[in-house]
Amino acid sequence: MAVTFSGGGYAGVTINIIQPAPPGSYLWSWGDGGYGALGDGTTIDRSTPVQIGALTTWLRVAASSYGKLATKTDGTMWTWGYGLGSSLGLGTTTNYSSPVQLGALTNWAGNADSFDSGGYHNAATKTDGTLWTWGNNYKGPLGLGNETNYNSPKQVGSLTNWLRVSAGFYRVCCAIKTDGTMWAWGRNNEGQVGDGTTTSRSSPTQIGAGTTWSQVSTGYNHNLATKTDGTLWSWGYNLVGNLGLGETANRSSPVQIGAGTTWSKVFGGGNNSAAIKTDGTLWMWGLNNEGKLGLGNTTNRSSPVQVGALTNWSSISMGAYITVSIKTDGTMWAWGDNANGALGQGDTISRSSPVQVGSLSAWTNVAAGGFYHTSAIAYY
Repeated sequence: MAVTFSGGGYAGVTINIIQPAPPGSYLWSWGDGGYGALGDGTTIDRSTPVQIGALTTWLRVAASSYGKLATKTDGTMWTWGYGLGSSLGLGTTTNYSSPVQLGALTNWAGNADSFDSGGYHNAATKTDGTLWTWGNNYKGPLGLGNETNYNSPKQVGSLTNWLRVSAGFYRVCCAIKTDGTMWAWGRNNEGQVGDGTTTSRSSPTQIGAGTTWSQVSTGYNHNLATKTDGTLWSWGYNLVGNLGLGETANRSSPVQIGAGTTWSKVFGGGNNSAAIKTDGTLWMWGLNNEGKLGLGNTTNRSSPVQVGALTNWSSISMGAYITVSIKTDGTMWAWGDNANGALGQGDTISRSSPVQVGSLSAWTNVAAGGFYHTSAIAYY
């Protein structure tokens, strides 16, 4: 902005005043750039975070195997990365290395747990409470009553009370309605649907009769959920102890993990699991290849183990081989397999304990991809 003085000894003098940019939410990516998964217009790997464009209106981001979904504050949805199998929802099977708007709608919910990416399928809710899915539909993870692939969003039934949804890597979806009931569908070979069988379901199936489910998260082929009473539950595949039950038997219905009632948030990963308690402590269990449990070793755990002694963990996201977490102070931390620079450390050295990603303390949410890529949003 230029200001010209008209009086006094400074008459006729023009001074350029540089105004700071208004605060906004910026999108960053790093790790494996294959298929354009980072969204920076290339397919190049990045071992440190790279800002994606100059837009300041990003709200939340989710990650699939080789792609991403993100919402903006205006209610639009954007996608990029691997397009084969109709997974991007853009009406084609083309890969995109930069964000592309998904349709023209401006009523995608965009809040926490309102949309998610699985291996090659996606699910999202709108502000009107409807549920929409698209992508690869083998074994029915789209919930549309068939196994037909769809390359653009399709509404699941006609209900308007869907609240939260989570899409798993191995073709399963779980969702919670506003009435506290839980529903699941898709591939069920390991009991991951949770209806007491191993029969795949191509339409939403209610899990039990409970009405107190509060959060659900799908891993590769296991699931975790919390109830309003602070209890923690798991079901599905358990060969490496990823259900947290102290043993390795699969379960086809939800089973409570311990007797604790202070579980707040839960997260499923690649045959491993994580949860945060109300006191801000972080707990992990399951497969520990390359140290992705953050415990300083590579030993598998079949029961929850606390990661360090800190009490300021806020959220977490897990890919197949990496874990990325945000603390309440806005800093970001990562650990696990660092192939392709997935940990954002400027190198490819794996870490079995949390290490800080950069120096920003403004991160608001993060999404670790199915393999070695991550995107996150920072507000500053």
